[in-house]
Amino acid sequence: MAKTLIKNIKGLVQCGENLPKIRKGAEMKNLPIIEDAFLALEDGEIIAYGPMSEWGGITDWRDLEVIDAEGKYVLPAFCDSHTHTVFAKSREEEFVDRINGLSYEEIALKGGGILNSARRLAEMSEDDLFDASKERVERLMSYGTGALEIKSGYGLSVDAELKMLRVIKRLKEACPIAIKSTFLGAHAFPAEFKEDHRGYIDLIINEMLPKIAEENLADYIDVFCERNYFSVDEMAEILEAGIKIGLKPKVHVNQFSALGGIAKAVELGALSVDHLEELEDADIEALKSGSTMPTILPSCSHFLSIPYGDARRLMDNDLPVALASDFNPGSTPSGNLSFVWSLACVKMKMTPEEALNALTINAAYAMDLSDTHGTISLGKKSPVILTKEIPNLAYIPYAFGDQLIERLIF
Repeated sequence: MAKTLIKNIKGLVQCGENLPKIRKGAEMKNLPIIEDAFLALEDGEIIAYGPMSEWGGITDWRDLEVIDAEGKYVLPAFCDSHTHTVFAKSREEEFVDRINGLSYEEIALKGGGILNSARRLAEMSEDDLFDASKERVERLMSYGTGALEIKSGYGLSVDAELKMLRVIKRLKEACPIAIKSTFLGAHAFPAEFKEDHRGYIDLIINEMLPKIAEENLADYIDVFCERNYFSVDEMAEILEAGIKIGLKPKVHVNQFSALGGIAKAVELGALSVDHLEELEDADIEALKSGSTMPTILPSCSHFLSIPYGDARRLMDNDLPVALASDFNPGSTPSGNLSFVWSLACVKMKMTPEEALNALTINAAYAMDLSDTHGTISLGKKSPVILTKEIPNLAYIPYAFGDQLIERLIF
């Protein structure tokens, strides 16, 4: 039985019992911290914590790792509820296209973007795709990510979408962190279906979804609801078909335009609506009517030079906010959530406490992991982050170029 004792912790963050499953509005400023603390883990489960003055000592030193965290913080691992970690190749040539003045949408219309990734993925074997993706997951873990959602969507054919989902299933088995799988066949229309939307939607519903159900390959279903991609009605039809086989919706929406997709997603019980760079009053009212988690992806805004999601407006309307990386080769080639934390503070004017709530407790909710992740509470199985020596917690988003995560502890 593996046991870990972390002692002399400068600050034990996001800790306590009977904490809420989400924090919203003004509550997002709340962040419980125990100073000069200890934390005990047994086989990855949190079995004790508190101030050092209450530590009763060790009675069994067998198989025990003792970590002296003098000057360091311990916090629950980040939960990244929106990524595209499984992909074939990077797309730095499109980065140069954008520098030269092309927009994300213009690049997509000339055959780049998602279709570019789909072509490359179709040529890659499942084993090679797994090996490359596993290396990425390990890198994300080194940044403090202890739970990860991964989407398909670079396949856009029956065989390639299933290949991606099988790779994600293998990653679930091979990696020590919680991984959730999302089917995003409706990421874009393949070139051969550019003028035949009905044909591709039928392919998703009648061929992809039955095979996904048969092999139990996904937890969620997603659609990119956006101009030049999937309409609100098309999104609804696909999500409803997914719901019938037990997949819960998580939706890309309001990245470039507000089409009414948020209201429809909330109506269909979506776990989260993600992007939200564009936001209208009707979207706010729709979010107030349900339990869907608004999720913002600031490193995508940074990389594409598009507006940042208005987290303050959401919180001022007593709504919660989650943050995620959107790690992918086209619009966010970074999965570093410390950088997301910094962007949220600098560009979205979230306080360090609000942003950390968005990366832990609220992000865990956006992955159906509230019972195990997001807080340091007795019985939880979340990995925990040990920082390097830092003067205070705000130093992490402040010193955005530094890697201040020392290790992820299981």
